[in-house]
Amino acid sequence: MMKMIQTMRWYGPDDIVSLADIAQAGCTGVVTALHHIPVGDIWPVAEIQKRIDQIARYNMAWSVVESLPVHEDIKKRAGNYQTYINNYKVSLANLASCGIKVVTYNFMPVLDWMRTNLKYETPTGALALRFEKAAFMAFDLFLLQRPNAERDYTPAEVEKAKQHFNNLDEEGRKALTNSCLQGLPGSKDHFTPEQVLSLLEGFKGINSDVLRKNLTSFLTEITPAADEHGIQLSIHPDDPPYPILGLPRIMSTEADARHILDQVPAKSNGLCFCSGSFGARPDNDLPGMIQRLGSRIHFLHLRSTQRDEEGNFYEANHLEGNADMFSLVKEAVGLMRKENRSIPMRPDHGHQMLDDLSKNPYPGYSAIGRLKGLAEIRGLEEGISRMMEANELIIKSER
Repeated sequence: MMKMIQTMRWYGPDDIVSLADIAQAGCTGVVTALHHIPVGDIWPVAEIQKRIDQIARYNMAWSVVESLPVHEDIKKRAGNYQTYINNYKVSLANLASCGIKVVTYNFMPVLDWMRTNLKYETPTGALALRFEKAAFMAFDLFLLQRPNAERDYTPAEVEKAKQHFNNLDEEGRKALTNSCLQGLPGSKDHFTPEQVLSLLEGFKGINSDVLRKNLTSFLTEITPAADEHGIQLSIHPDDPPYPILGLPRIMSTEADARHILDQVPAKSNGLCFCSGSFGARPDNDLPGMIQRLGSRIHFLHLRSTQRDEEGNFYEANHLEGNADMFSLVKEAVGLMRKENRSIPMRPDHGHQMLDDLSKNPYPGYSAIGRLKGLAEIRGLEEGISRMMEANELIIKSER
């Protein structure tokens, strides 16, 4: 019986969630990256092996790279983009030589993800990540003060953003700014408004069609190297899955995913299926996406969001919210049985709760909330697997 490879994300030696914690949670794999290496530089074999050895001391494996970041020049196809693509191919070869074969990346311009509240209090007192559209518009229009931002919103939305902004005191405005300018995953630094505005300037004239072509060109260049070395490339969907800050988003829907898989049909070109990111849109049929795209899914992020009609959402408990986790795990188990392979999975964006409330973990990556999510998914998978086995035995006995 093929089962999901249970993993957790680890941000390296400075992460307050230790490798010992992850091992105690029952994981056999770790999802990590070399965050200390500047984006675009080659990942040397020595540094990769050092990280592998750190993880191996706890009887776990480095199962998935998340992420091998794509330099902004590649997304714009400008500046030193060809050098960065060549470096990317060398890093893939180096990872493969060390036995690491699943590499996650994203193609979101400027900001990898966006939340307006990193400490949203749930009814139980646990803290979750939340995206509130009015808060984001207030940040964009009145705190970041992006030039011509009002063109992206209706008059009613601008008025709603103004009301939200006016209701914030100085502390609230500071908290909103800090949340929206959270740095890249694994980074201790926040963006400054000036940095973001400068980066946005570099994407002027790049619409969704241009960005999609640039992604296709990037994959056309790197997939031969990935195929040669047995690498599984896994693109992460947009988070949130719609345009922000005037930037295009091109990995938000099933149609987006299907387009890039069809454009670059290489064996290595695949998906990181994040049920939280895709699930923040009500028009994404999550179980159906696993059914239809399953053979190209190389990595699973299992989490659930609770949406509302205004486009707001927060990270729900793993078995609650809008994602039907039973159906998703059932589809994943069926896919693994059908294709006779195990797929790495990690619980994602757990609540900050219990003893972790007094700590300062990376947003969404406290230990106890993810442990709770992992335990729930583990039990769900076990129950579904046994149910399938029992059904098969009944069918055989009736023949």
